[in-house]
Amino acid sequence: MTSRRSFIKTSAIAGTGLIALRIPAVFGAGQSPVLANLYTLSYSLLQQWAAALLNLQITDATHTDDYGGIWCPADKVVHGRVGDTIYPFFYLAEKTGDHKYIDAAVLLYRWMERRVSQPDGSWLNDPVKDSWKGITVFGAIALAEAVKNHGQLMDTQFKNDVTARLKKAGDFIYSYFNIDYGNINYPVTASYGLSLLGEILDVPQFKARGKELAHQALQFISKKDGFLYGEGDPYYQTSKKGCFSVDLGYNVEESLPALVLYARLANDTEVLEAVTRSLQTHMEFMLPDGGWDNSWGTRNYKWTYWGSRTSDGCQTAYALLANRDERFYKVALKNTELMLQCTKGGLLYGGPQYIAHEVTPCVHHTFSHIKALTTILEYGDAKTTINTERLTLPRETAYGRKFFADIQTWLIAKGNYRATITGYDREYKKTTNGHASGGALTMLWHQKAGPLMVASMNDYQLYEAHNMQVDDDPFPMPLTPRIELKLNDITYMNISDLSADISVEEKDGQLIATTHSKLVDKNQQSPASGEVNCVVSYSFTSEKVILKFSHDAGEHDAAIKVIFPVIAKASSSVDVLTDNSLRVSNELSIIKISTNHPIKQLPTSNGRVFNYVPGFEAVPFYIERNEAVIEVEVV
Repeated sequence: MTSRRSFIKTSAIAGTGLIALRIPAVFGAGQSPVLANLYTLSYSLLQQWAAALLNLQITDATHTDDYGGIWCPADKVVHGRVGDTIYPFFYLAEKTGDHKYIDAAVLLYRWMERRVSQPDGSWLNDPVKDSWKGITVFGAIALAEAVKNHGQLMDTQFKNDVTARLKKAGDFIYSYFNIDYGNINYPVTASYGLSLLGEILDVPQFKARGKELAHQALQFISKKDGFLYGEGDPYYQTSKKGCFSVDLGYNVEESLPALVLYARLANDTEVLEAVTRSLQTHMEFMLPDGGWDNSWGTRNYKWTYWGSRTSDGCQTAYALLANRDERFYKVALKNTELMLQCTKGGLLYGGPQYIAHEVTPCVHHTFSHIKALTTILEYGDAKTTINTERLTLPRETAYGRKFFADIQTWLIAKGNYRATITGYDREYKKTTNGHASGGALTMLWHQKAGPLMVASMNDYQLYEAHNMQVDDDPFPMPLTPRIELKLNDITYMNISDLSADISVEEKDGQLIATTHSKLVDKNQQSPASGEVNCVVSYSFTSEKVILKFSHDAGEHDAAIKVIFPVIAKASSSVDVLTDNSLRVSNELSIIKISTNHPIKQLPTSNGRVFNYVPGFEAVPFYIERNEAVIEVEVV
């Protein structure tokens, strides 16, 4: 692999003819950026990400297969969707007047055509035979945006080549995409993709199909809560509990942004109104630090705390509709601030503690999310500065409790604590042991400390091997608090039980969630010796949270553990005070843990267990006795 070097024009890029531009820099010479608003922050982050992507572009022509692509330091490949970066590069070429961005964009296009372009007009997700072709719609949108907004920077031949290629891509999307094509994110995104292609290519049938798909998508916004559903099968039927297939990450970062872009392009008021309501529902799950609480989603195997591994970003939807709900601006700003915190060396890392755990970042995060920032900068919506101090996001308020029937999930907000408790029973397609269920506490967050306990996948599985990172930790484990029994290499957990029920009541100033579940394996089977019923409760006051775990007594009591990993990056100190109490200290807070039984720690390779979903380190504590009580307090 070769890093990007000083690049001399070849016949592939000669004659691009960049017009000399004199556009003022966002920051004055010698000044440090003042990240005071969404525009300033987005442009600064865009420049950082673009610089890193340029550095990773392979400009040595002897690397025949990868020449022109952008190398992924984590996966040691060039990802098939890397051509999406062409649009941000052309945007920066116009903003800065620097020809290097056009050079890079043209090289990327040549790589796309050589390695992932197909005769039927599609592009492959990866340069591998029989790879998924649905991502054609994303590549088409990126190229179409580049032509529409920056075509004047392209030489005639290159622009003609791209335009002709877009027509082939449009024909493929028009022929193969319908409302049942893939998960809901594909037909929804095609609503904008076809509409955009129809406009720049002057193909009325593309625009008509785009409108058709957008209005069909409105049928997939749930009537009760306003979630967009369809991220998994069965597509049209609910689960036993009446749940649809919903994934927060894909919705806020890909599908709803596409509907917003379609509605703005087509001036479709009906779609704008529907998507505004849905965005307000999804906004309920943004944590005060800008994190997205997708601890329960069907596709949370790609959850990254700031969003989802390979989608584009929530900024497009929320910033572009801030004129309808000013809180949307704050959503976009807070999430962008979080992504800045997760950026190092110009690359976006897949979670808050990837950097601390020294995990190499997948470049997919960066080249996907740079498009969302480009879009809001391009459309100018980020330039409007809104005073966010006077705006309050839902989870910034200690409102008590909220229930979302469509996903069988409760949100708790008491004092400075925020929590999520889920009994969501819809798995992703035919997979098992994906997101936590069973009345699990999938998020426990505090205003001073941030995440205290966070769910991961019950079983870390590479559902999308090319879009996930391999976990080579010798001691992998879920991060979700749970009751667990291991027998004959089979693991039974209460958080695997899809039939669990949850009740929440307010009593004596406390909010108490009580869950009833069973220890089951990934196939919902109890141990051969019989059912093991569990009762787990979570009590919330303004000062502390109390977790209580109990289970039926039986022959396996000695093997059953109550496991409660506590989020703590490697630099945090963990002090054992007594057999039943400990303290976790970080820069901003002290977390006190006390129990009614001795606390032990599961084995780790370096004192921490790390989980890629959603990117946190934790100390895996456990208790070996029944009727376990765990008190958590932040001071």
